[in-house]
Amino acid sequence: MRIKLFHGFGAVAFGVKDNGFSVFLLIFYNQVLGMEAQLVSLALALALIIDAFVDPLLGNLSDRTYTRWGRRLPWLYAAPIPLAIVWVLLWQPPVDGTPSFFGLLGLAVLVRLLLSACEVPSTSLVPELTSDYDERTTLFRYRFLFGWTGGLLILFLAYQVFLADSLLSADGYAAYGVFGAVVMAVSVLLSAMGQHSRVAKLPKDKPPPFSFRTAFSEIKQALSERAFLILAGGALGAYVSQGMTFALSNYLYLFVWQFSESDLFYYPIVLFLSVVLTFVTLGPAHRKWGKPKVAAAATVISMVIYLIPYALFSAGAWPELGTPASTMLLFGFVLFSNTFGVMVMISASSMVAEIVEAFEERTQRRAEGSFYSGYWFIQKCATGVGIFVTGLIVAIAGLPEKAVPGQVASPVIDSLILQYCILIVVLGVTSALFLLRFPIDRAEHEARLATLNAAARADVDGGQLIP
Repeated sequence: MRIKLFHGFGAVAFGVKDNGFSVFLLIFYNQVLGMEAQLVSLALALALIIDAFVDPLLGNLSDRTYTRWGRRLPWLYAAPIPLAIVWVLLWQPPVDGTPSFFGLLGLAVLVRLLLSACEVPSTSLVPELTSDYDERTTLFRYRFLFGWTGGLLILFLAYQVFLADSLLSADGYAAYGVFGAVVMAVSVLLSAMGQHSRVAKLPKDKPPPFSFRTAFSEIKQALSERAFLILAGGALGAYVSQGMTFALSNYLYLFVWQFSESDLFYYPIVLFLSVVLTFVTLGPAHRKWGKPKVAAAATVISMVIYLIPYALFSAGAWPELGTPASTMLLFGFVLFSNTFGVMVMISASSMVAEIVEAFEERTQRRAEGSFYSGYWFIQKCATGVGIFVTGLIVAIAGLPEKAVPGQVASPVIDSLILQYCILIVVLGVTSALFLLRFPIDRAEHEARLATLNAAARADVDGGQLIP
């Protein structure tokens, strides 16, 4: 339990970062600092894509790190403090007036690279900590519980403390940045210290010296694994949808559903309850149906539940906007939609761990860092596309800068809803079809572990070193 808690606690930093980038950064730079929405979304998308291309190198370097503290801990001790400093600068741009496109791009890239230097080594510990099919899901359940809790806590504080007077307060965003920086640094450092005694040891084999040619060759070999490519297809649709949904959330709540500031008090609570529901129900679901079937079914269920309010609104069957009935009913749909959405994310993350042994069986080499950095590569590229698409949706709909809720023309709102819903359906169906085809189930994984263990015992009995 100590390892589960400390390992999970490290994900708080990711939750804080993800909340900031997905929920507040676009509206902050667009509506508060005056940058055009298209430029902000383009900068954030490019930052994600740049980071995504660097991630596999970080994963390979993590796999090759050889110290008495193991392969992952040195990264977890080195990256958090620089990450905190750059996070503060992101919310207090060191310029007068409207920031430049390249200024935002530079800060966003630095934040993402430093966060990756924490998150890739941390998630890569999961296959090393346990090979059990269900325990891996448990570790990711804790990671997601802590990650979402951290993100939702700062979301709650943003709405109720830092931005309580207005979502368009520059001083509020500055305080939000300082608080988030402290939380991120503390979470990663405490997580590393809590796992130190378990993982601080020399790796079994000393890797050869790093070279870009070898690194790219190993990365290509790992990410060409058939199971990884299938999972990547499912993750691509899911994360484009998630990036688009989070980036558009404040626009939808303010301009479509006409939430008041007090309504936003309940939003983090609803999301937290959905994560708790996932935490409680996902383990039994995996034991009964397996990870691929649960991930595919949850994708479709989440999509359908999420779209129902928009269908009712468009049909004129929704309660009057801005009323308690409208707000509470929407939150009910969000609660269950997000429960199934988080199921998809945890299931997919846990499925990556099974690819590690499939690759080891074929190549006699483990590559946890390469696979998880490759998975982050897919996630970040997809999320970047989702954020960029959000900027296009806002621009195509014709929503003006510094718009006033309740005073936006109906055709603009209708266009916003229509574009969004069409994309949600296309992405959800595509994601579910790929996830359902994932080729590694519980039986195959356990048979593979037995084969690998038998081979290891044979090598030891024969006096040979495992290659």
